[in-house]
Amino acid sequence: MNTRIALFAGASLLALHAAAVAQDGATTELTEIVVSGEGDPTAPTEGYVAKAAAAGTKTATPVLETQRSVSVITRDEIDDRGAQTLGQALSTTAGLIGEPFGADPRFDSPTLRGFEMRNAQYLNGLRLMRSVGAPSYDVYGLERVEVLKGPASSLYGSGTPAGVINMVQKHAQFKDAYEAGTGFSIDGDKAVFLDANKVVSDTLAARFTGKLSDTEEDIDELTNKRGYVGLATRWSPSDATTVDFLASYQKDSPITPAGIPFDLTGQGDDDSLRDLYIGYPAIDTSDRRMSNIGYELHHEFDNGWALDQSARYQKFDWDYTGFYVSGFTAPSTVNRGVIFQDEDTWTASLDTRFSGRIQTGLVDHKLLFGLDLRKYGDNTTSQFASSSALDINNPTPATVGTPWYTSTNDLELGQVGIYAQDELSFDRWRATVGLRHDWADQLGTSGTAVVDQQDSATTGNVGLSYVFDSGFAPYVSYATSFDPEIGTDIDNNTLKPTTGEQWEVGLKYQPTSFDGLFSIALYDLKQDNVSVSVTEGGVTGTRQIGQVKSRGLEIEGAAEIAMGWSVKAAYSYNDAEQVGTNDGNMPANMPRHSGSVWLNYDFAEDTALAGLSVAGGIRYIGERYGDNANAYELDPVALVDLAAKYKVTEKATLAVNLNNLTDETYVANCGSFGCYYGAGRSVMGTLTVRW
Repeated sequence: MNTRIALFAGASLLALHAAAVAQDGATTELTEIVVSGEGDPTAPTEGYVAKAAAAGTKTATPVLETQRSVSVITRDEIDDRGAQTLGQALSTTAGLIGEPFGADPRFDSPTLRGFEMRNAQYLNGLRLMRSVGAPSYDVYGLERVEVLKGPASSLYGSGTPAGVINMVQKHAQFKDAYEAGTGFSIDGDKAVFLDANKVVSDTLAARFTGKLSDTEEDIDELTNKRGYVGLATRWSPSDATTVDFLASYQKDSPITPAGIPFDLTGQGDDDSLRDLYIGYPAIDTSDRRMSNIGYELHHEFDNGWALDQSARYQKFDWDYTGFYVSGFTAPSTVNRGVIFQDEDTWTASLDTRFSGRIQTGLVDHKLLFGLDLRKYGDNTTSQFASSSALDINNPTPATVGTPWYTSTNDLELGQVGIYAQDELSFDRWRATVGLRHDWADQLGTSGTAVVDQQDSATTGNVGLSYVFDSGFAPYVSYATSFDPEIGTDIDNNTLKPTTGEQWEVGLKYQPTSFDGLFSIALYDLKQDNVSVSVTEGGVTGTRQIGQVKSRGLEIEGAAEIAMGWSVKAAYSYNDAEQVGTNDGNMPANMPRHSGSVWLNYDFAEDTALAGLSVAGGIRYIGERYGDNANAYELDPVALVDLAAKYKVTEKATLAVNLNNLTDETYVANCGSFGCYYGAGRSVMGTLTVRW
């Protein structure tokens, strides 16, 4: 461990040295930044087409020249579609199901290519850690969301083989911009928000982002009050150095619906069941707090090389009490229980990178060398207790017994990774080679088991593409992943690390005649030592089931077409199966077919409807299973969304978003804790003033 401490200290000293060098440089006046969607992936992007991403290579390589599937959801798309959660923002991304568990305000738990992504979510390139599920970050604080598909351990270390979801927080910019507004829905949702960016001097800019919201769920008794504050500064003492300070604080109170027994669904009364409250307000409680503070440093040396360093400290606390469904007794009695969750976790992350270019003959090399360090502390107690049953025809106050099951984690997870990447260019050929080695250790207790585990792994990726002058770029890639699982399984055995690998071939197209980016990909992906949540003998825990194979086709495109049209569309076909336990079954929450299309039209300034834009789209989720045993088959659903915006004045815009126009009642997920419905129809009106 002394070696790791030395590496950590060395990386920090290098950053301090770079900052000191920067302070000696001359200060220059900065000109106004013109954003085109290329270059700085933290800057605002106009429209739906983002041509560069931070997630793919950590070097802002154009998406066209990245030999992987990369999707970007821009701020404009998030606003136009009225997305309030990460799951909603991701619902037009190929291969991804944004809300597989329905309208659950506790988590953002999308699935990608057949795998859960709750533990593969990143903020500004650093992993958001939580032992159970993923933190739910407020999307108003984000500039964009990037999805890198397929194994990414060669850059990010431990993680799922499905990829990485990277949320990019709003950074300070050297251009004054202000936004304030309020929103209301027919369901009683209400929100106020403010985003203020100020140029303080030639070298300093600051940004404040805040939002207060009160969200009503389909179940009248359940609400979520949330407050979010984001702070960002950008200091550029010279042309060679930029330091971004980033912080955020979020406090909310999400309660999930308790679920509905599977036997009750599909009997013609789903509209009423979607609104049915299984819990009890005097017992349901939730208090969640998440803090993040960190920085990003970029310094360019005189020899053409550059130092980049990202660091963050995350604190996550959650006290939660909620009901769950444990069975059904005909004709109308729902058996239920109560879960008590007390989480106290922290994460310290530091990623240091050196990059530069060299030439060997006719080949240009963009080299990247990195040191990635992470420490995670988990102190979590989970308890299950029995509760009085609920007769839905004659509800009475709930009584809760003494907890019959208690599990406590007191763990620390440390990880150190060193990595290297070479992006090669020769004429129109592009290639990427990456290699990384990680050391991980776990110490502490998980339940009644003592954990003292050390793991190490070497992962890599290789890709090749050819970029034609016409804008077409065929490619092929291979990548591997690993993830040291935290804790023990339901039998108190230490969990083995998961490993994954993927082959992918595809074709990307960036038109030369209009602003657009299109892609088609075929992939063959598998993961070993897959962990799933199981309930055995009334106890819920984790079990490693063997292998999951996932093969599929994805088609995706975004374009700003002439005459005021914008479009975002996606289609996915996935053929996934489990090997070993549940042999031959589809993984949960993975439809074979899914797709979406979103069209937006802005009326021209010289027409009678100048200032008006209208939009609409369809989201389709095909047949799927709610659990890995394939005991719960879920029907396909098509959801229609509409939106309109009108520029009332030069500064004020009124927007209306209508999601699930036909108020489709559909079961989004079924499992051992019951079935959960997708969100019903919602109508949200927003007034925004920008200056």
